[in-house]
Amino acid sequence: MFTLLFVAFLLTDMLLKLWLSTRQIRHVRQHRDAVPEAFASRISVHSHQRAADYTVGKMRLLMAERLVEAVVLVCFTLLGGLQFLDLRLGEVFENEMLRQLALIAVVFAIMGVVGLPFAIYNKFKLEQRFGFNRVTPRLFIIDTVKMLALSLAFGTPLAAAVLWVMGNTGTEWVWWAWGIWVAFNLLLVWLFPTFIAPIFNKFTPLDDPEVSGRIKHLMERCGFSVEGLYVMDGSKRSAHGNAYFTGFGKTRRIVFFDTLLSRLNAEEIEAVLAHELGHFKHRHILRRMLLSFGSALVFFLALGWLSGQVWFYEGLGVTPQLGRPNDALALILFFLAMPVFTFWVTPLMAWLSRRDEYQADRFAAKQASSQALVSALVKLYDDNAATLTPDPVHSAFYDSHPPAILRIESLQHATS
Repeated sequence: MFTLLFVAFLLTDMLLKLWLSTRQIRHVRQHRDAVPEAFASRISVHSHQRAADYTVGKMRLLMAERLVEAVVLVCFTLLGGLQFLDLRLGEVFENEMLRQLALIAVVFAIMGVVGLPFAIYNKFKLEQRFGFNRVTPRLFIIDTVKMLALSLAFGTPLAAAVLWVMGNTGTEWVWWAWGIWVAFNLLLVWLFPTFIAPIFNKFTPLDDPEVSGRIKHLMERCGFSVEGLYVMDGSKRSAHGNAYFTGFGKTRRIVFFDTLLSRLNAEEIEAVLAHELGHFKHRHILRRMLLSFGSALVFFLALGWLSGQVWFYEGLGVTPQLGRPNDALALILFFLAMPVFTFWVTPLMAWLSRRDEYQADRFAAKQASSQALVSALVKLYDDNAATLTPDPVHSAFYDSHPPAILRIESLQHATS
């Protein structure tokens, strides 16, 4: 019965996502040759067509990747791949902790290898075609090795800790595992700006008196403080521009991509940061973090129950080994199957995110120039080849930010 339910949800998930992607492609292509009136004076037809072609290219790649991921999921579960790996590793490792860690590592390694061709195509074909990629093959390999090393350095202790509490703390393991997960994520947030990010990019203090002055006055008006203002060499890897807040407490900082600074003037940068400050002022970041931790608790509680049900394993193509711990199997099966049963959460989270974006925009309109924010957004849409004409249904299901036209209209109304 559970197998049929899993197959039904998997097919529903895949067909829905393929249908949404097809809608997006069709809608964007239908509006490819006409720039929306609100942007006609600022974005050329050539740029609009480029954005449409880039969006279509991304959608087609994503559709192919999702199909392959679904095949891999079925191979791991219903076709017995995970069962095969567990039995073979059981013959290699006598130590149960090593056996279980090896199983997790092998599964993630296979998924990484499967995803690698798509990452390579995206970087060196799609992004290259539209002038965004600046990563050399050598840098791509170096980045991949660094990511692998970090994954092993942080992931191995995390997995070992969770497996240990699953096997040694009885029915209370769920709460211990959740506590470890929360502590791990907070540790990453704390380490990211000062330890992890500098492994990949160079960060230098912002050396622009006009921009620095505007930002400092803005933060004083908003009652906000940071450890520093930094510029990241984003142009080393991509022509895309961005800015972000990172860290918390004394490690909190503002980071600008150098590509962003090269395109926006001081007033526009101030407006963009006012929007980001709006997220902090309205506690969007804290709320999202608490929602994430709350969701993780629900998932761990569900896993705690499912891990004791034989039908959960057998329904996903695995027979638990007698006399040996099956905690790694339970973890892997749960995190493989969970997205299949929770795809309906995506539009809800997207709606909440869009609501927060509108609220942050209204805050920015009060603290800085809304027209400057509009100007900055238009430049970013243009530079990043973001489509101005997304399919409404696809956008409602996926997009974390409002469609460009609706967002610009909302900002214009904020000043009228």
